Amino acid sequence: MNTRFSLRLRPFSVSKPYRSYATVEPSMLVANPPPPPDDQLPGAAPPRDTGSRLDPIVLTHLAESPPSHRLSLPTIIHQYLHRSGHVLVDTLPYESTPRPDRRVPLSVADSVHLVAHAVKEGDRSKVTVSSAFALHSPDRPDTQTLFVSCAHTLEEIRSSPLLVNTDAASSPHPDVNSSRASGSFVLTAATAHDRQASASDIGAVPATVTPVSSILSALHRSDLLLFSASVAVRTLPVSPYPAQPGARIRAHLVSETKPVGRAGDGWVPWVGGWAKWVCGRVLGYRDFAGREAQPGTYDSLSHMLFEPHPTPGSSGGPVVDQETGAVVGIMLGTRMDSEVNGVRGWGVPSEMIYEMFSLPGIKPKGL
Repeated sequence: MNTRFSLRLRPFSVSKPYRSYATVEPSMLVANPPPPPDDQLPGAAPPRDTGSRLDPIVLTHLAESPPSHRLSLPTIIHQYLHRSGHVLVDTLPYESTPRPDRRVPLSVADSVHLVAHAVKEGDRSKVTVSSAFALHSPDRPDTQTLFVSCAHTLEEIRSSPLLVNTDAASSPHPDVNSSRASGSFVLTAATAHDRQASASDIGAVPATVTPVSSILSALHRSDLLLFSASVAVRTLPVSPYPAQPGARIRAHLVSETKPVGRAGDGWVPWVGGWAKWVCGRVLGYRDFAGREAQPGTYDSLSHMLFEPHPTPGSSGGPVVDQETGAVVGIMLGTRMDSEVNGVRGWGVPSEMIYEMFSLPGIKPKGL
């Protein structure tokens, strides 16, 4: 059974509504989101800044970048639909126990990034944002870096009234310069050189904004998106083997504003706001029908349950095995597991990423 996803926007402050990052929940088990921390309850002092820092910067970059230097969203959506399930000629190395210099670092500055999809027409605009991380493929040209992220933020903007008149399913339509501008961008923490060159002041950390070059593949049932961009960043090691239930993990969480009080401990400035690595554990796996699945059996491990709960904007980010330092999962959001277990983190095991790559020594048909 295919798992269908519904989007839910959850603002950080109840005192002033604004666009927040999108999270995802499967519609087959409907659940309310977990209660907010005490500092976000009604009557609590709201954060000083309740607006999005990302939107103005992304939209300004969109307006200033020539159409010839970026793909329009209709073109990106067209590639996303028609390249679903595509298997690349590229291979992805098995790095279940990466060497020390390849382990995912504890620093949040250069290991995880943001991907923003934006469209603007007149005084109307829409921006959706999620996390992403880079993959190492020895077959890929050095000028292009592969990224993996969640697909539901692209699905969300695809249904925007600003794009619904575009028949991207049959053929891509470029933007009309006089009325609409759109595109997808990777936002990475700026290096010292970039900060002196062309970095933008996004949130708490200067960032480099790079247009997405191409959508290479997607797995709709797994909510995964694979794309490329011309930016050099650190790649993360990925394990094809599922982490056992109970395994200790680290999850990369993000926030547009720094939580106040004790909830703000450990958060550091990051692209678009704040971020931190949070310790947790794998809670189990489910198949596409939502049934419990076990590693080491013939069960299909389509999704993983874990703690902590991902924050809005964390979807698309990595789940890292604390012992090995390799990526073992990708966060998608939260879901109600059962009345007993309550709400849990929801994602996919990293072995799903390998479905978009060729096996070593095996050439896809027709190539």
